Amino acid sequence: MAQGPRLIASASMALLFGVFIKGCQPNVSIQTAQYAVNGQKLYVTHCQSCHGAKGEGLGKLYPPLTDTAYLRKNRDQLACIVKNGLHEPVKVHGQLYEEQMPGVPQLSDVEIAYILTYVTTRFGKDTDQYTQQEVRSSLVNCQ
Repeated sequence: MAQGPRLIASASMALLFGVFIKGCQPNVSIQTAQYAVNGQKLYVTHCQSCHGAKGEGLGKLYPPLTDTAYLRKNRDQLACIVKNGLHEPVKVHGQLYEEQMPGVPQLSDVEIAYILTYVTTRFGKDTDQYTQQEVRSSLVNCQ
């Protein structure tokens, strides 16, 4: 890669990290911000059409991803939900959602970690990254 395009790519990534850190959680590490930026792209592709650009959900059909208590309580199950879907009713923000959620089985462990880091830092206001090891451990224990 030529020096000019490489410099532009580096500046673009630095700008994305800066926007993410400033706009979301100022106390996240650089690695967490990197995961979240990558997760945002995957979220737009795989999740946004049902859960919304701001994690607001879709009426009474699909739950919002903004319930921090739900995200924290179910942290060890979130990777399973992303990979395998959810086939039972779920209560979020006191509202019952009964639509089934399809999984995205083609996602790799790192891609799931990216998405969950984005969701939990952007919508859940967490500051910790989801690690690939955490995703692997969760997937082994899926019920």
